[in-house]
Amino acid sequence: MIDIRIEIKHEIREAFKKLYNYSCSLDLISIDDTPKNFEGFYTLIIFPHLKKLNSSPDEVGNSIGKYLIENTSIVSNYNIIKGFLNLDLSEKYIITLFNTIIKSKNWGINSTQDKEVMVEFSSPNTNKPLHLGHLRNIFLGDSISRIYNSCGYKTHKVQIINDRGIHICKSMVAWKKFGKNSSPDSNSIKGDKFVGDYYVMFEKEQRKQVKKLVEGGFDKDNAENNTPIMKEAIDLLKKWENKDKSTIELWRKMNNWVYDGFDKTYNILGVSFDKNYYESDTYLLGKKNIEEGVSKKIFYREDDGSVWVNLQKDGLDNKILLRSDGTSVYMTQDIGTAIKRFEDYPNIKKQVYTVGNEQDYHFKVLFKILEKLNYKWAKECYHLSYGMIDLPDGKMKSREGKVVDADDLIDHMIDTARERTEELGKIDEFDSSDLEGLYRKIALGALKYYLLRVDPKKKILFNPQESIDFHGNTGPFIQYTYARIKSIIRRADSLGVKYKDIEIKNSVKLSAHHKKLINHIYTFPSVLNQAVENYSPALICQFLHDLSKLFNSFYQDEKIIDNIKNETTSFKIALSNLTSKTLYNGLSLLGIDVTEKM
Repeated sequence: MIDIRIEIKHEIREAFKKLYNYSCSLDLISIDDTPKNFEGFYTLIIFPHLKKLNSSPDEVGNSIGKYLIENTSIVSNYNIIKGFLNLDLSEKYIITLFNTIIKSKNWGINSTQDKEVMVEFSSPNTNKPLHLGHLRNIFLGDSISRIYNSCGYKTHKVQIINDRGIHICKSMVAWKKFGKNSSPDSNSIKGDKFVGDYYVMFEKEQRKQVKKLVEGGFDKDNAENNTPIMKEAIDLLKKWENKDKSTIELWRKMNNWVYDGFDKTYNILGVSFDKNYYESDTYLLGKKNIEEGVSKKIFYREDDGSVWVNLQKDGLDNKILLRSDGTSVYMTQDIGTAIKRFEDYPNIKKQVYTVGNEQDYHFKVLFKILEKLNYKWAKECYHLSYGMIDLPDGKMKSREGKVVDADDLIDHMIDTARERTEELGKIDEFDSSDLEGLYRKIALGALKYYLLRVDPKKKILFNPQESIDFHGNTGPFIQYTYARIKSIIRRADSLGVKYKDIEIKNSVKLSAHHKKLINHIYTFPSVLNQAVENYSPALICQFLHDLSKLFNSFYQDEKIIDNIKNETTSFKIALSNLTSKTLYNGLSLLGIDVTEKM
């Protein structure tokens, strides 16, 4: 693959040397994409070089521009705007790029998979169903896994399921008190939703009992720990930790209800995992590693028996690793789990944790501890931190039942997709039996794209109505563009137009639309690399949106199928087909399905 920017930089450096006797490194030559409101593809920023060149911006721009036209095959034209040299790529050069893409079996996708990476995502609690916040996590983790895979990594997708602790016991207590031996089947409700309802019931009852105790003279903090229902939950947790048979049986039964519910949602979302880790298995892991750290004086033991690590020299605080009674904390567990994963998958080069930004500090501490334990792979652990999703009326609160349930949201999105599609009359080519599949693809495409198009570090204000739109920066717009192209290709096939695997010659005259499309498609591999480096599917989203806009401009301004035996027509269909393949590959990296018709 030709790196266009690097090639241009080399030629500009040579121009500097020959025209001005000025030598500089490639790093000092800044090449950006030309702004969309100006002619050109790439822009040289002239200002940093003016002192060395002892000339005006216009004089430098003109001399460099003329040199590139006369001495290279890359540039065909240029313009100068206030110290910026905008360069237009030549037809000959663009044709070279097109033929390079055509020769590739699957442009931008590296199938070698000679490296391995692990990506953790989802990681739900078994006391509630998946909600909108989980969806951003799931879509991010799944997409990053796919992008890594496309860049030559064998990707292992894992989740750790938080299946123990007081929050689980709360659901169990509520079911024992209010459930009357019911089940998801007897209530005709998904298992995760069923158990989540009992968690909400617990919290409602807890608030009633707290209020009663406060009215009786308790302060609020004491009241919250001394309600009858909270005491039951604490007692149940102790029974679980002591492996009480009936408690373990109920715990397993209710967790299995939840797992069944999760699986149904994951299946709808098109998401799967290679391995599940369970907190009930891993919460004791790490204790051995902590004791080894004490013996090596990496950690220290207090007089009360608790174990700590001093991270003040690293700009962090002291952190407890084992309580005085020898029990583990979350950090203990996470240390052990990280080590176990590298034991389970000894060839992985990187471990990515997809977790919200409220855990930023936790992961800084975790990775620093792993470094101190002398695990070389510790520096290859990365926290994919992402911003929370806010609703128009504020943050979600699980304990109050004020969450956007994932399944309910998906159903709402499908209903909205149905309404919007029927309003626009985009269902003429479909049998009634195929329509529900179409609505689901549009709905999930809209949802995934909406949650992935924003840089992970930024918050999202979620508005589902904005996401299902066949115009603008949306999943349905890109899906519709793909379907439009496939319609053109079906017509070309019916007319016998030859376009598959063709290489074009210099005799084909390229329009501005052709050149922009080819150049944009050519950048796809570099966009994938940037997405990996920045852990950002948002870069893929922007690429696909820009590609769709470029194609639709081409479609609006030019007749694509003219004379079926014309070389230009064959080229236009080949370019359209190449665009559809790139859209397909890009959308698949976001976990979005396409539709051949719309």
